[in-house]
Amino acid sequence: MSVFLVLEESKGRISRASWEALAAALKLAPAHDVTAVVIGAQTEALAAEAATKGVGKVMRVEHPLLEKYTADGFLLALEQMVRKKEPQCVVFPHSYQVRDYAPALACRFGQVLIGDVIEIETGPIFTRQLMQGRLTGQYKSTGSGPCFVSVQAGAFRAEIDGSAAGATAQVTTFTPKIDAEQIRTKPGEPFRGAAQTVDLGSAQRIVSVGRGIKEAENLPLVRELAEALGAELAASRPICDNGWLPMERQVGSSGHTVAPKLYLAVGISGAIQHLVGMKGSQCIVAINKDPDAPIFEVADYGIVGDLFEMVPALTEAVKAAR
Repeated sequence: MSVFLVLEESKGRISRASWEALAAALKLAPAHDVTAVVIGAQTEALAAEAATKGVGKVMRVEHPLLEKYTADGFLLALEQMVRKKEPQCVVFPHSYQVRDYAPALACRFGQVLIGDVIEIETGPIFTRQLMQGRLTGQYKSTGSGPCFVSVQAGAFRAEIDGSAAGATAQVTTFTPKIDAEQIRTKPGEPFRGAAQTVDLGSAQRIVSVGRGIKEAENLPLVRELAEALGAELAASRPICDNGWLPMERQVGSSGHTVAPKLYLAVGISGAIQHLVGMKGSQCIVAINKDPDAPIFEVADYGIVGDLFEMVPALTEAVKAAR
């Protein structure tokens, strides 16, 4: 199967979600059949970055009218490229930008976008979550055209540090035909949310606290453990709803989706809304006094006990080890 992976740029680099989408693409085809696609007016640096990540080829889709993102521009450019190269599957990271243009791109080929995919099985069969993770559905593309898929952030594990082993991929350029009058919207300044002091999506270690902490005055207990581990402090929704920690530290379906190397859940029962945001973590450690807590169903290691006894002991052990 030939697979095209459309990468997304963030602050001059390929986004983390794009490399997670690469991990998904490699479930569909061997690396030599995966082509990474970068889009813009000048894509040399992005292409050079992508070429070291173990893909078979890199394609630069370049045009002056692609300097700034517009749904019309990306739609026209990718439609021409897909018709020319005829891949069997096109994979995207499931970002706000992709949601803006990818459904229309799929419609141009008489297809639908299978969006927010969390798992890929042989077939290929794509799994999506429904009703905030309470249910899952499985989908298979049965149309005659290419299959279009977007991948949920944090659902696939990707090693984004360093370069993949092997030779640098061949880089080619595709120049679409776009006229200025075809761009119906005028690009504005990129949206800037409120300044945040933490980027949970990039954190390699996270200590997350739930309602088991009981009171805001007890948070320093968990914060000390996070500091000892060199981890970011996060929380489940009740903690942030109560104002004990800022919303930027919330993990779950209505917060951040994270995939750190270590996720330590302290006093978190494991409601499905929280599991949606952290199930892609490489190693999950849970501390909860309820042996039947759902969090233990996804944990790699579980400690059944009172967090007010377990956390200080663990903190001291970590400090001693360091």
